[in-house]
Amino acid sequence: MPTFVMLFFVIVIGIFLFSIFKGIGTWSKNEQSPRLSVKAKITGKRTNVHRHGGHAHEHHHSHTSTTYYVTFQFESTDRSEFTVSGHEYGMLAEDDEGMLTFQGTRFLDFQRHPSEEHTDA
Repeated sequence: MPTFVMLFFVIVIGIFLFSIFKGIGTWSKNEQSPRLSVKAKITGKRTNVHRHGGHAHEHHHSHTSTTYYVTFQFESTDRSEFTVSGHEYGMLAEDDEGMLTFQGTRFLDFQRHPSEEHTDA
């Protein structure tokens, strides 16, 4: 039994360390990437809700967290999906067009161009 418990902890610690190193690698790659600003159109939005729960001393507790994603299409018809904050997600709408600024896989900003149908003539 002690061997099984030790193996379990080694696996859990290994997964934890792998996640940390993967996150550091992504951060480093983004830091080395150039900041780009390109014309883009929002073609999709989605969310991913994570439910976390547990039991402690006969009390059940849970919470949720939401990750927000927006898909942008470039003039070349290539698409990229970025994780954005909840505030940004709420301010963006499908079919918005404008200038997307990003660095690697990191969303930085989207400046919407006014649509022709909403401008006064």
